Amino acid sequence: MAKARRGAPPGEVRIIGGEWRGRRVPVAVASGLRPTADRVRETLFNWLAPVVPGARCLDLFAGTGALGLEALSRGAAAAVFVERNGEVARVLEASLARLGARGASVVGTDAQRFLAGAPQPFDVVFLDPPFGEFALGDLCTLLARGWLAAGARVYLEMPGGEALPPLPPGWEVLREKVAGQVRYALAAAGGAPGPGNEE
Repeated sequence: MAKARRGAPPGEVRIIGGEWRGRRVPVAVASGLRPTADRVRETLFNWLAPVVPGARCLDLFAGTGALGLEALSRGAAAAVFVERNGEVARVLEASLARLGARGASVVGTDAQRFLAGAPQPFDVVFLDPPFGEFALGDLCTLLARGWLAAGARVYLEMPGGEALPPLPPGWEVLREKVAGQVRYALAAAGGAPGPGNEE
């Protein structure tokens, strides 16, 4: 997600690795957007390096799409971007078209409505909701109902002062850090640590 002041001029986020390294994508003006910082993304994708190539990814609170775009840039096979704000979704679709992104689709709906649909398994899920609007533990419970491939990785981002939410049975926290005002973690669904638990 990204955060821009209402009425502020649009900004940009930079893709930091892979095929589109250094490319910039616009940030739409919308309340509640908060881009994941470059240093956080860099650490996260170091953690995910063994599992991203060929992965099917879900960016559940897409915003600028920075997390899903980073995954595609680094060799993910597919990414589904879920974004409830129509203008933000249109800007994201335009960014995907400019990059010539393959295997990418934008779904214009909210996360809970999306997860109420027919499940399809993902290898990597990014959970970066607007702070204070969604319970991460509840979202993880919904994901555990058929949305995760065996040993899937789930990224969670929350305010720095918050503890990690309760996770579904069998999940394991692989990595966790605090950067400024943000706490972030990577969990393995089904308790299969596998690759992705190293710096």
